[in-house]
Formats: sequence, C-alpha cells, structure tokens
Amino acid sequence: MPYEVKLEIFEGPLDLLLYLIKKQDMDIRDIQISSITQEYLDVIHMMKELNLEVAGEFLVIASTLLQIKARSLLPQDSAAQEADEGPDPQAELTARLLEYQKFKEAAQFLTGKEFEARDTFYRNKIPTFSEEDLRLDASLFELMDAFKEVLKLAGEEVKDLLYIEIPLEQKIREIIDQIQIKGTLSFSDLFKPGKSRRDFILTFLALLELIRLKQVITQQSEHLGEIMIYNIAEVAVHG
Repeated sequence: MPYEVKLEIFEGPLDLLLYLIKKQDMDIRDIQISSITQEYLDVIHMMKELNLEVAGEFLVIASTLLQIKARSLLPQDSAAQEADEGPDPQAELTARLLEYQKFKEAAQFLTGKEFEARDTFYRNKIPTFSEEDLRLDASLFELMDAFKEVLKLAGEEVKDLLYIEIPLEQKIREIIDQIQIKGTLSFSDLFKPGKSRRDFILTFLALLELIRLKQVITQQSEHLGEIMIYNIAEVAVHG
C-alpha cells in the first residue's frame, strides 16, 4: 500500500492561488489567468506525484481556472454573449480571493496578539532565533517550490515509488537526529547532492509528516528566502 500524507493541517486551494499571485507579484484584481492556471496545475500534478492527498476543493478551483482561461480565448463577441448568459467566474473568484485574504490577515493579526499576550516557557533546549529570522512561517507551497529546485540535483527517475513499502519512520528518525545534533537545519541541508531521487522524495514526505505531527516548524526570514527547520518537540507553552 502506498504511503499517503494527509494535508488537513496545510493550506487549501485559495491559499495556493494567493501564494502564486504573490510569487508572481500580481494584483488579485488583475490576475494573469494563463500563467496562474499553468502554475496551479503544475502544483496539483506535483502533489499527486508525491502521493499527497489532494482534496476535492483543489480540483474545483482547477476547473474554475480552466473555465476562465477557455472563456478568455473565445472571440470577443462570443465571450460577451457567454457572459450575458451567466455570472462571470473570474469576477466571482476574485471576490472570493479578496474576502479570503481579509480573513487570513485578520487571523494572522489575532494570532500575533495572542503570542504577545502570553508567556512562553521551554523545557531543556531553548529554540533561539537570530535577528535575521523574522519568523515567517513557510507554507506548504513554499516547501514544494524549494523541493522542486533541490529535486533537480537528483537524476535518478523512480517510477515505482508509490508501489513499494516506504520506510518513512526511518527517514523521520534521521531528520530528528540531524536536528538534535545541529539544533537547526536549513531546507537544503536535508537534500545533499548525490542522493537518489527516491531518497529526496522520502525525505520530503518525512518532513511534511513531522510538520503535521507538530514536531518541527519551518520558517524563513523573507518571502521565498532560505527555509529553516526548527525542533519544537521540547516546547511547552503556558497561557
């Protein structure tokens, strides 16, 4: 049976769209549909390749993007006629994104206030953050972008990965041991040149599982910056 990472703690399709819009420095009200659609589909393809569970909502948004793209390719008269026959899917999607962005910003503001209002105590090792660490959480999609780049270092093609028993527990243990020795790891520390493509994929799945289990956190000093991995297994927070 293939191993499947559940993504319920990670972001949804609207988060992916907002990430791609920010990555390409676009305005939500003026999305370049062709470019966004292709990148969105590439991420979905990669998630499926890694055997990550893809929720139905991702496919619904993919269908919406393809519908908008198809409409944009129609002759102007045909597009105007189709618009008269029903709601504009791009306008609806833009409204959803703007509304969702407001909720995300409000949630981030409240989370920041919560941390300001309570004391934090640590057992044993204390995670330390330098001046350069601005404590920006690295999203699933930033992790996947970084992984896509390091995957270029591995040339081996493994077609039967999803049909073999994956020793994920062993890879998880290896990552934990590395963090305990070094204290902090960079994302690139996990993916040394010379390792196989299969090893890279196992390592990435193990990292996602550790994040899901809340044993590590991934943060960066700036958007699209170097991703750092911290051990939070020893952290105890008292409200």
